[in-house]
Amino acid sequence: MKCLTNGRIILKDKVLEGKNIIFDSKIQSITSEIPEGCEVIDAKGQYISPGLIDIHIHGNMGEDTMNGTDHAIETMSKSVARHGVTGFLPTTMTMGKSDIYTALDTIRRAKARKLNGSQVLGSHVEGPFINEAFKGAQNAKFIAIPEFSFIKDYSDVIKVITIAPEKDENFEFIKAVKRSTDILISMGHSKATFDEANAAIDEGVGSVTHLFNAQTGLNHREPGIVGAALTRDVFTEIIADTIHVNKGLFQFVIHNKGKNKLILITDSMEAGGLEDGEYSLGGQKVIVKDNAARLENGALAGSVSAMNSMVRNFYNNTDLTVVEAINLASLNPATAIHVDDKKGSIEIGKDADFALFDDDFNCSMTICTGDIVFEQK
Repeated sequence: MKCLTNGRIILKDKVLEGKNIIFDSKIQSITSEIPEGCEVIDAKGQYISPGLIDIHIHGNMGEDTMNGTDHAIETMSKSVARHGVTGFLPTTMTMGKSDIYTALDTIRRAKARKLNGSQVLGSHVEGPFINEAFKGAQNAKFIAIPEFSFIKDYSDVIKVITIAPEKDENFEFIKAVKRSTDILISMGHSKATFDEANAAIDEGVGSVTHLFNAQTGLNHREPGIVGAALTRDVFTEIIADTIHVNKGLFQFVIHNKGKNKLILITDSMEAGGLEDGEYSLGGQKVIVKDNAARLENGALAGSVSAMNSMVRNFYNNTDLTVVEAINLASLNPATAIHVDDKKGSIEIGKDADFALFDDDFNCSMTICTGDIVFEQK
């Protein structure tokens, strides 16, 4: 048994002080006492946060989900743990079917075992069912029409799938996914109109992928996907690196979207955690300079920022409390992918997933299902 003491505990609705968290692989109690024989971990006055969850991340530290190797996923797992992330969805790209299947097979293996870092909770499949007009950094060569048979055998590992709903005739794909799985269908890389987006939500789309990016924008006569995201009760991702979305809009988004359905993501690619230079995403050349990753044509190609940086940016540019900011990267994503019964908040009986942060969200320790997977030396 272990005990986290001397910290400011971030619960889902308040910060609790003067208490200890007793845990093994799960949280056993939150108490004033320290049971005899416990291994004591001194938080030194820092925040004890629930572990963060990234439901949209392609790569990190020179590796990418589409490399399709155990080493790639393990590298990502260790890397993101440095930033307080205890759960993540390795995210695929619009590439060939065999490449996507290889990646999903690798993710399935990783999901079934304990890694030495953050836990793989499943996969986010981004494409190939997207619109070429809003492909962003995706490869148009591999774009396909939505077919349920394409993903049917991987419904056990896929937690989120991003599609362009206007490409789904009569929403047959959306209906099949809703009928047969609990996969969260997210709308992105899409040219859908406001009416099409609303119709797709009515049929089962439950989320919007990276708000404002690679989708129809907000206009007073044609509110587009952004308008639907801000006016409907759906989960909505946002990349808060201040490059993909101007930080001056963060408060606007919170005011209109609310605090319970907004989800911070990194959308990190393989250059995350590395220096400026040339990298790859989905087989395409990416140039990273001044914290921005772009294709040769100038299109943004994911981010290179860490999840705790996303929390910091959103907290510093809104009126959110520290509890509310953390929820955007813990409880909300856990709820979206149906793992909030065991993850996303510090509660008795849930997995012992914690991150120790200072007041600027710098991470000094990450604990995943009771084990220390990162410690700042």
